[in-house]
Amino acid sequence: MKIICIGRNYADHAAEMKAELPSVPVFFMKPDTALLKDEVFYFPGFTNEIHYECELVVKIDRVGKHIDPAFAHKYYSSVGLGIDFTARDLQAECKAKGLPWELAKAFDQSAVVSSQWLPITPTEFDYLSFEFHQNGALKQHGNPTMMLFNIDQIIAYISKFITLKTGDLIFTGTPAGVGPIAIGDELVGTLNGKEMYRISVK
Repeated sequence: MKIICIGRNYADHAAEMKAELPSVPVFFMKPDTALLKDEVFYFPGFTNEIHYECELVVKIDRVGKHIDPAFAHKYYSSVGLGIDFTARDLQAECKAKGLPWELAKAFDQSAVVSSQWLPITPTEFDYLSFEFHQNGALKQHGNPTMMLFNIDQIIAYISKFITLKTGDLIFTGTPAGVGPIAIGDELVGTLNGKEMYRISVK
C-alpha cells in the first residue's frame, strides 16, 4: 500500500506558503509506517514545529497504469479525510539546502486517515465539503472545486509514472489555514458535516 500526497493543489494554500502554482500535479510519498493507527498523535522529539494539513483522501479500488482521465473515475468509489502532518522546521531546512522532504513529511504517524469512508460517485465528488477544527476553532475548510487539479487528473498523472494498486491512498492537497499543533490539542475533521476523526496530541 502506497500513500501518495499532492502538494500545492489549492491556490490559497500555495499563496500562504509563498509557492508558485504548479502546471502539473506535484506529488510525494509516505511509507505505510506513516499511518496513524489510533486516536493519539505523540509529538516527536526531532522537531519543534509540526503543522496540520487537512485533506480529502481517495482510496484506489483497482490496479491501473497509464490511466486516461476519462476513465479515472472507475478507479475509486470512496473518500475519507486525513491529516498530512508536516515538520515545518525540517521542511524549511530541506528546502534551503535543495534536499528532498522525506524527513519532514514521511515520519512515523505523519498520516492520519479516517477509519470511516464515504461512498462517492464521480458526479457527487465536487459537492463534498470538509472542515478542520483545532480545540473547537475552525481552522480550515475546503471542497474539491477549489482544487487546481481534480481527482481524475491527479489519478491519470500519477499513473503515468507509478502503477496504482488496490488500497493505495491519495491525499489530494490542503486548503489555506495550515498551522502548528501543540501538546494538549484536540484535532477534529468533518466531511459533509460528519465527524471523521478526533485526534489528541500528546
